[in-house]
Amino acid sequence: MSNPQQPASITEEQVVAYLKSHPEFFIGQEDLLVQMRIPHARGSSVSLVERQMMVLRDRNTDMHNRLAHLMDVARDNDRLFEKVRRLVLEILDAQSLDELVGVVDDSLRHSFKVPFSALIVFSDKPINVGRSTSLKAAQQQISGVLVGGKAFCGVLRPKQLEFLFGDENAVQIKSAAVVALDYQGIQGVLAVGSNDQQYYSSSIDTLFLTYLADVLARVLAPMLASLQSVK
Repeated sequence: MSNPQQPASITEEQVVAYLKSHPEFFIGQEDLLVQMRIPHARGSSVSLVERQMMVLRDRNTDMHNRLAHLMDVARDNDRLFEKVRRLVLEILDAQSLDELVGVVDDSLRHSFKVPFSALIVFSDKPINVGRSTSLKAAQQQISGVLVGGKAFCGVLRPKQLEFLFGDENAVQIKSAAVVALDYQGIQGVLAVGSNDQQYYSSSIDTLFLTYLADVLARVLAPMLASLQSVK
């Protein structure tokens, strides 16, 4: 007498696939839900419905945290935009190169909390206001910093820091961001520094600094042209 054919066993993967395809399966299966238990991380057990609620709560918490982070970023961007707006208006209102240099230095130091900043114009003719140097001298000292016209962020060599910020400040600066000024023949550099080596890393966003450099270059052009015409 032959044995009756044994039913094929069902794999765990098949059960999972079926439940995914029939998420309503447990509707009306209260008795089954009562019997089912899912191990908890602490060794106790919870029902499937409780487990679903825990997963949903975790996802809700994660989404809440992400939303809170986005709101914080939005508020930070709003504050940054307002600071930038005020600075740009002050730059546009500046009546002289001396006033412009003072506005930029004061705003970066107090509004943006930047401890070290430098605005240098490249000119073969000496400029009595602000800082200036010849283009040749700048190329000798920081040619490797402004490659391809892109902003640089990171650690500079001591000689580069001394050229940008002066000997006294250079010893305190551990990282810096540098962007070129280039508009209608006007060339220069805007640099900011920090005593934190990680503050100006290669991953930092330089959009604000680049935007500020573009504005400065356009305002500097007529001011420098006026100074040179007077001479």
